[in-house]
Amino acid sequence: MTSAIPRLETDRLILREISIADWPEYRSMLMSERAIHMGGPYSLAGAWGMFCADTAQWSLFGVGALMIEEKSTGLCVGQVGINHGPLFPEHELGWLLYQDAEGRGIATEAAIAMRAWAFGVRKLTTLVSYITPDNHRSIGLARRLGAVLDHDAQRPDPEDLVFRHQAP
Repeated sequence: MTSAIPRLETDRLILREISIADWPEYRSMLMSERAIHMGGPYSLAGAWGMFCADTAQWSLFGVGALMIEEKSTGLCVGQVGINHGPLFPEHELGWLLYQDAEGRGIATEAAIAMRAWAFGVRKLTTLVSYITPDNHRSIGLARRLGAVLDHDAQRPDPEDLVFRHQAP
């Protein structure tokens, strides 16, 4: 399935296609302890594989990751996306922020925009967020988004919590 990669805008953010210019910061984050809640820290090869998978999902599944750019500074501050494929039992709404971007509502704003696109444009009826139990910031965000814990959902890692987002 080939799908045009969207460019989404919010009041403060541009959610845009991944470019190779995003690689150095993305690599640094995935190779650091900050990636602990995403199966990391990753090796260089593992980080590159994640970067490529985030891009390839668009042509394979019609979903994927978008980089989060602040309109006011032009800086890339993280990523938001819909993950799908053999590693994900369901479409997953996921996010990551670079350290300096935390605590400003950026992940919430980006996740709301990505979720609206998934439900409105892709016509998905449900999304999940797979979150490790000790990732309290992401659990808080999932709850702020209105997602509810789904104890019966399949999960890629048996330890993950699954938060379900229902279409409006």
